[in-house]
Amino acid sequence: MSARRKVASLAAVGVAPLALTALSVTPAAAHGSMTDPVSRVSACFQEGPESPKSAACKAAVAASGAQAFYDWNGVNIANAAGKSKEIIPDGKLCSAGNDKYKGLDLPRGDWPSSKLSAGNHTFRYKGTAPHKGSFELFVTKESYDPSKPLKWSDLEEKPFVKVTDPKMENGDYVFDGKIPAREGRHLIYSIWQRSDSPEAFYTCSDVVFGKDSGSSGGSAPAPAASAPTDQDIAAGADKSSVEHHGHGDSDAETGAEATGAAPAAPVADADEAAGDNRPEVNGGAEKPVTTANDNLAETGGDSTTPYIAMGGAAILAVGAAAMFATTRRRAAGRHGR
Repeated sequence: MSARRKVASLAAVGVAPLALTALSVTPAAAHGSMTDPVSRVSACFQEGPESPKSAACKAAVAASGAQAFYDWNGVNIANAAGKSKEIIPDGKLCSAGNDKYKGLDLPRGDWPSSKLSAGNHTFRYKGTAPHKGSFELFVTKESYDPSKPLKWSDLEEKPFVKVTDPKMENGDYVFDGKIPAREGRHLIYSIWQRSDSPEAFYTCSDVVFGKDSGSSGGSAPAPAASAPTDQDIAAGADKSSVEHHGHGDSDAETGAEATGAAPAAPVADADEAAGDNRPEVNGGAEKPVTTANDNLAETGGDSTTPYIAMGGAAILAVGAAAMFATTRRRAAGRHGR
């Protein structure tokens, strides 16, 4: 084989692994959880995974183990792709069907809860690894019984809030919505579907409208839920197994992103819904409040990142091959003298 062909072969060998490595580069993963109203997993993390205070969180830790609550910001499905209702079974909405978080699905009326009232409310969602996407919030129907496993049919069919790319303030996604009228204990379910990936995140937030009389099974009123502070999050970070600069934990790696499935299409804005919030659907539930904001903090790159990286890797490989070829020519010249 001639020297030139050897150089070409070496260059090809050099480019291949670099290109494959570049293709494995992905934008940073999104992680987070609802903190206003406080999600179950956030409330139990704030209480302390090793020694929770409330009876509900003690039961949840007993069912799932403490690690699930150190990983409070990772309740996700890697390949949801907008099909949450199709792939999450009834009774497992709060865990998103993930056995790791099964303690969150316990049906009981004494989960730590947040006080709410009908009307305008500012929602907060801690984004520990933010990315573009949409949030949908669903409220339970008036017939909701917290002593029974949560089913999709317990939620209003349509979200009362849908927002695309909300703004961030101090690490929180912040957006407004109008809460339908309810009485007693209810639940707000959130779906955060990324638009740059098929990955989605889920939360259950227990809420009380007016006086908390406990569940229909006679449970005592629940304690107030508290969201973790930045200090709480920092203190528990060294015990978390959730990765913030890759896709996610090992459970998430079994999803579509790990197998190379195509990402979900970006969520379309729905500006036509904004400004008209009359009680016209779902037996009095208001029309979703929909907003859009491009001022979204992001980590990592965007969907072009792998291709930029691959191009850079190829350039480096070609440059190395060219330098190697020049060295060979110089060596051949010296031998020919």
